[in-house]
Parts: sequence; structure tokens; C-alpha cells
Amino acid sequence: MELGTQIVWLFVIAIPVASVSWTVTHEEIFREPREYCESQSRNAPGYLRRKFFYIPTCEYCFSHYVTAFFLIITQYKLLFDDWRGYMIAFFAVPYVANAYIGLFAQAKLEAKKDRFGAKVVQHEAEIKEMEKEERREQRRRPAA
Repeated sequence: MELGTQIVWLFVIAIPVASVSWTVTHEEIFREPREYCESQSRNAPGYLRRKFFYIPTCEYCFSHYVTAFFLIITQYKLLFDDWRGYMIAFFAVPYVANAYIGLFAQAKLEAKKDRFGAKVVQHEAEIKEMEKEERREQRRRPAA
């Protein structure tokens, strides 16, 4: 495979790696198993057991396991056609995937800030409307 094609594959394979890694380590659908793994990673009796349960809680760590899976099913190699190509790809794909994850996390944070800002503006408008209504009510009441 030519180098240009290998680079394209690198950036394309990193997309599903990033997607799977983010979904397992951050999204609500995997919250309960992730919370169990977080608990076990802190409280399990053995060192290896704690490290095993840490893997699905860290997108960087988990992305290496997802990368291994994708390298097996795609047989993607980077720069070399032997085991060295797998080794280089094993470290290059998670690097790119985690760059994607960082961009996605930043975009998600910006969207959350925008939604929060919109809610603040909406609540401020509701408060102003309530204050106007209160002033109208005070004017309608006869002076005692």
C-alpha cells in the first residue's frame, strides 16, 4: 500500500476507534458498567484487577484495545508490511483517535455552554416577565 493511502487509512480507522472509545468511556448508555468498573478500579483487592477495571474508564487506555480489534479485522499496517507495521499502527491510530476525541470533547463542551447560556437567557426573560406582572398587580391594588 502506498504511503498516501496508508495515511488516509490511518485517519479513517481512527474515526471508529474514537467513536467506540468515547461512547464506552463517556456516554450514558454505558454509565452503569462504567461506574462499576470505576468502583472496582479503586477498591478491588488486587493490583491487576484494579488495572483491568480501569481500562474501560479511560478513553486513551481503551482506545488501544479498540485499535487492536480494528487492526485485526482490517489488517492495517503503517510503513512496514510485517509486524513492525502493526506495531507502528498500534500507536499511531490511538494518537489520531485521541486527537479526534479531544476535538469532539471541546465541541460538546461548547454546545453545552451554548445550551446553558440559552437557558439562562430564558430564565432571565421569565423573571423580567414576572417582575412586570408583579408591578401591574401593585398598580391595580387600591392604596390603603
